[in-house]
Amino acid sequence: MDFEKYQHIERLGTIETNGIENGMCYIFPKIDGTNSQLWWDDGLKAGSRSRKLEVEKDNAGFYVWALQQNKFTDFFVKHPLLRLYGEWLVPHTLKTYQNIAWGNFYVFDVTNGDDYMPYDEYKLLLDEFDIEYIPPICKVENPTYERFINQLEKNVYLIEDGKGSGEGIVIKNYNYKNKFGRVTWAKIVKNEFKAKHSKCDVTEVKECKIVEQDIVDRYVTFSLVEKEYAKINNEIGWTSKQIPRLLNTVYYCLIAEESWNFIKEFKNPTIDYKRLCYFTTNKIKELKPELFH
Repeated sequence: MDFEKYQHIERLGTIETNGIENGMCYIFPKIDGTNSQLWWDDGLKAGSRSRKLEVEKDNAGFYVWALQQNKFTDFFVKHPLLRLYGEWLVPHTLKTYQNIAWGNFYVFDVTNGDDYMPYDEYKLLLDEFDIEYIPPICKVENPTYERFINQLEKNVYLIEDGKGSGEGIVIKNYNYKNKFGRVTWAKIVKNEFKAKHSKCDVTEVKECKIVEQDIVDRYVTFSLVEKEYAKINNEIGWTSKQIPRLLNTVYYCLIAEESWNFIKEFKNPTIDYKRLCYFTTNKIKELKPELFH
C-alpha cells in the first residue's frame, strides 16, 4: 500500500453532505490536532493528510513517535491490509486539552482498501492492541438538525475541566454516499460546549420515526412506481437516461395526488420536502432495483 489522502470532512448542509442525516448516524467529538495515518508496507509507514512521512521529514514528530510504539507493529502484523486515520494531538489552534492527552494518536477511521469500517467493528480490533480512538457521543437514527445541536452541547472530549469546550462534532452515516458517489462525513464546528471523556458503550438515542418516511412508506407503492415506469417505457422506451424523469414524476404524483390524504392522515404535519424527496427516491430504488443496475 502507498500513501492515500484522507477524505475531506464537509460542513453539514453542503451539497457534499446532502441526505447524510437519513439513516443511522454516529456523532463523534471533533478534536483539533493534525491529520495523520498509519499503514503497513514491509514496515510501519506514516503520512499526514497530504504527504508520506519520513523520519527526516516528519510531521510534528508523529512518525518517530509511532515507530516507538510496538502496539502498531503488532496490530499491522495481524491486520496488514488495514489503514488507520486519526489525529496526532499536538498544540494547534485549541490548546486547552488535558496534559495527558497531548502527544498521542487518536484513531477516527479505519479503512480496508476503499471501504470504511463501521465504528462497532474497528473498536474491537483497536481495543485488542490498546490503540486509542475517538469514541462517539451517541448514535441516532434519522436525527434532526436540533438533535445535532443538542449533541454539540455534550462535547468536551479530552478538554481540561473548566477550560471551555471542544471544536465541534463529526457526523458519520456508514451507509451513506453523496450524489457524487463518494463516502463523506459531515461536521458542525462550534467551540462553546462540553462533554465527558469516556469509552463506555455507545448510547443510542431513540428518535420518533420521522413523518416523511411514514408518508413515503404509505403512499409510494409498487403500483404507483410501476404505472409511471410503464408510461415512460410505452412512450419512448426505457433507458437509464429516463431515471431522473421517473424519480421526478413519482415525487410529483405523491405531492399532487396524495397531499390532502397524508395531511389529513398525519394531522397537518410539518414536512421537510427535501427529506420527503430523498425518501421517495430511496423507495423507488427499493421497489424497482433492476432499473438502477
